[in-house]
Amino acid sequence: MEDIEDLLAGSGSATPPGFRLPLAAAVGVGVGVGSKRNKLSSSPSPAIPGTQTIYIKTFGCSHNQSDSEYMAGQLSAFGYSLSDNPDQADLWLINTCTVKSPSQSAMDTIITKGKSSNKPLVVAGCVPQGSRYLKELEGISIVGVQQIDRVVEIVEETLKGHEVRLLTRKTLPALDLPKVRKNKFVEILPINVGCLGACTYCKTKHARGHLGSYTIDSLVGRVKSVISNGVKEIWLSSEDTGAYGRDIGVNLPTLLKALVEELPADASTMLRIGMTNPPYILEHLKEIAEILRHPCVYSFLHVPVQSGSDTVLTAMNREYTVSEFRTVVDTLTELVPEMQIATDIICGFPGETDEDFVQTVDLVKDYKFPQVHISQFYPRPGTPAARMKKVPSNVVKRRSRELTNVFESFTPYSGMEGKVERIWITDIASDGIHLVGHTKGYIQVLVLAPDHMLGASAMAKITSVGRWSVFGEVIETIDHVSDSKALNKLVPDRDLHSLCVNPAKPGGFSEEPESCACGSDICCSIDKSDASRGNAVQQNQSNRNLVGWILRKREHLHKKVESELASGSVKKHERKMKWDFVDKVLLGGISISIFTIIALVAALAFRVIWSQ
Repeated sequence: MEDIEDLLAGSGSATPPGFRLPLAAAVGVGVGVGSKRNKLSSSPSPAIPGTQTIYIKTFGCSHNQSDSEYMAGQLSAFGYSLSDNPDQADLWLINTCTVKSPSQSAMDTIITKGKSSNKPLVVAGCVPQGSRYLKELEGISIVGVQQIDRVVEIVEETLKGHEVRLLTRKTLPALDLPKVRKNKFVEILPINVGCLGACTYCKTKHARGHLGSYTIDSLVGRVKSVISNGVKEIWLSSEDTGAYGRDIGVNLPTLLKALVEELPADASTMLRIGMTNPPYILEHLKEIAEILRHPCVYSFLHVPVQSGSDTVLTAMNREYTVSEFRTVVDTLTELVPEMQIATDIICGFPGETDEDFVQTVDLVKDYKFPQVHISQFYPRPGTPAARMKKVPSNVVKRRSRELTNVFESFTPYSGMEGKVERIWITDIASDGIHLVGHTKGYIQVLVLAPDHMLGASAMAKITSVGRWSVFGEVIETIDHVSDSKALNKLVPDRDLHSLCVNPAKPGGFSEEPESCACGSDICCSIDKSDASRGNAVQQNQSNRNLVGWILRKREHLHKKVESELASGSVKKHERKMKWDFVDKVLLGGISISIFTIIALVAALAFRVIWSQ
């Protein structure tokens, strides 16, 4: 094995092997939702660095996703093409997760497949950082979680046939690196790495290490930059956002107040606060609630509880009690309108008794959380919990099923039918038909709307509710107006404080709703036409919705068939004889249009002849 640092030392140069300046023309701009990345070279040459195609596979959390986007951005900036098709790629970059055994098993599977396909491999993320001597990683290049800014060096050396590893560093990667976003409207912004906890079951700290926070100035700078690039949602991400700043003498509320001051006054860009453990927000609950009430911040927070039993929490070394968790939930629910809280539960932690489990079920029943991430306990090698006496696997599975059934019996969105909500639309749903928007409380709203609505904000009427999301109808899009009185007329039943920033107090916060006082008297408003053409606008919107639906449905079905062809579940000769429903509708519509035109032309010709 050749270590890249050894190669540097032996090269007699301070620059990395194959070091090149980035290609300005190839800088990876955020990739649009559903769009394809352009390839810079149709016939890559292994002798010319930067002409090859890279396949990136990401496992794990949003922090990992951000790391992958940064690595993709740098590779794109140096000329490499990016592909979602592993078979077409010259090298595979696998960003791994060490939280659960299934994630690591999936990593093992893809590594085995890559080796059998003779693909050069680079493995990044928490698995190699926390377990660098795994047998599965033998002969494979590795890039550590704090070395993502040197991924180009790793890739170039690996393509040359070297095995290189970079795992040790004391400084954080810069935030202003090139980035290719999976969703061009969403910026995942890491505010710190590592954590202060020492949970007995968690291996993430082995990889991410002790808490390391980015400065407020650097984060504010990044927020300004991404807003200017058209980002509409900013997700603050880390292993524990609540612990932010404790290593550099600041705290999360201080950061949040600085960030919201940079958000557009019309709330066209929203902030989402990432996962936080209970211990680190208990002392800031009222400040956190004030920030969550801000019109540019989603009223949503992910607060893991893991168990409803204090005995189990002690064994987990979670550093809080069930009562303290309840205090967090009760306070935020009381102080923040539309507050939505998600949580995590681990079933079958070593030593968990039936009584402990009943307490967990009771906690979930008490709050009827709209989102609960339920996991079975997986012992991670090297953690204290891996040495504890395990609960029988059949008991763990039974408890997981029981808790899942309890959770799925809730109907958290009942009663929303008929309500009009402001939503922020940033994605296309997995069905390929609907667009995905979110309310202020981050409730997912699926709407039929044209693709140009992506990145927009709109008023939507909720038409029906499901277990996991609600369905809505876009009424009007939201835009700027200079007359705040117009807003009063257009949305008389809505609290203006929920739509506009009030800068009368530091950070734009106000304890009580006050009259709109947006910067320069500019508030967000409904983009509405005059009454004489309102019906025509709505009809035109409906037509665009229908056309957009048909085209997205067709594209989705064709992608599905192509996937089936690739997997072998559908034979090519079968596909030739198969027409999907949307193709039939489109063909029928075209045929009717042609016959109508022919009939009209014939009628017109007959009329001309008859008049003569």
